[in-house]
Amino acid sequence: MADKRDYYEVLGVSKGSSDDEIKKAYRKLAKKYHPDMNPGDKEAEQKFKEVNEAYDVLSDSDKKAKYDAYGHAAFDPSAGGGAGFGGFGDFGFDIGDIFSSFFGGSSGGSRRNGPVRGDDINVRVTLSFEEAVFGVKKEVSFNKIQKCGSCSGSGAEAGSAPKTCTACGGSGQVRVQQRTPLGMMQTTRQCDSCHGTGKIIEKPCHECRGAGYVRVSKKLDVNIPAGIDDGQRIALRGQGSDGRNGGPAGDLNIIVSVRPHAVFERDGYDLYCEVPITYAEATLGAEIEVPTLEGKQKYTIPEGTQTGTMFTLRQKGVQYVNSKSRGNLNITVIVEVPKNLSEEQKNLLRKFADSCGDKNYTKRTKFFKKFFKGN
Repeated sequence: MADKRDYYEVLGVSKGSSDDEIKKAYRKLAKKYHPDMNPGDKEAEQKFKEVNEAYDVLSDSDKKAKYDAYGHAAFDPSAGGGAGFGGFGDFGFDIGDIFSSFFGGSSGGSRRNGPVRGDDINVRVTLSFEEAVFGVKKEVSFNKIQKCGSCSGSGAEAGSAPKTCTACGGSGQVRVQQRTPLGMMQTTRQCDSCHGTGKIIEKPCHECRGAGYVRVSKKLDVNIPAGIDDGQRIALRGQGSDGRNGGPAGDLNIIVSVRPHAVFERDGYDLYCEVPITYAEATLGAEIEVPTLEGKQKYTIPEGTQTGTMFTLRQKGVQYVNSKSRGNLNITVIVEVPKNLSEEQKNLLRKFADSCGDKNYTKRTKFFKKFFKGN
């Protein structure tokens, strides 16, 4: 795990950052490194995956807590716990055995014949900006573990049945004695004969080879609701892998990734965009065309509009998920200074400038008055 960068470092945030700060940092980097914005760039593709991996952990409160406590080792199946007791290994016993002998616990793993919930499955779906805004139906493909159809999960060939393990009496566990520095200790371990299942399969099923479960490929049509945002999830309860021994099935989590839009920037349910206007339109006022989710719309700007002025179109943003309400569309106008003027146009502009007095440039006049007053 040494080659993995710190997740906070990946997103460029501090450990004490809020959920909103983490989300904003993720959006910025996801847009920067998105494959659609960097076609053929392998380095950007790798960074995009790294950013998504970091956000997947830091956006989940449970995962984040584990990461803060244990770092990358919290999600590394090869990382062993209990390192603080490693010094007892030379005595040939596990310190956990001592605790289990006093408190009735079991070392060597929990019982495998009790109900076990099935695993959750995560599937990432990439949407266009419009698909996320208006909603869409998507077909997703995934692999899951489900009960074998031939043996109905028993693991035994048709016509036969698993037998109770004689070594553990069907409990899946056996008691053993060990000599320790503290004397003879009795502990409970997983049965080696049945591997903790409590059952012995003499004739394994030909389909699953005695496992009782098989890996299958599935396809499912998923309705993506209008207004869903980048990084959000849709949980389909019970659509994950089947549980064992009567346990419930896991969930299928659809993780949404949204491609950036060429014009709009999204923040929650509000939209932002910049619209260029001419010098004359800003000076005289004008009816201009602005982009909306439904297409072009006329909007009147007043005379004397300054560059950077923002206008808000109410209820023209993104629809709230499972609601009729919508966010706002915020238009920022940028005055474009004309280029490549002819000599005639320049002369006309000089005459216009000469005709304008200080009263036509109030901000400029106030600025220089403050400057010269202070100097």
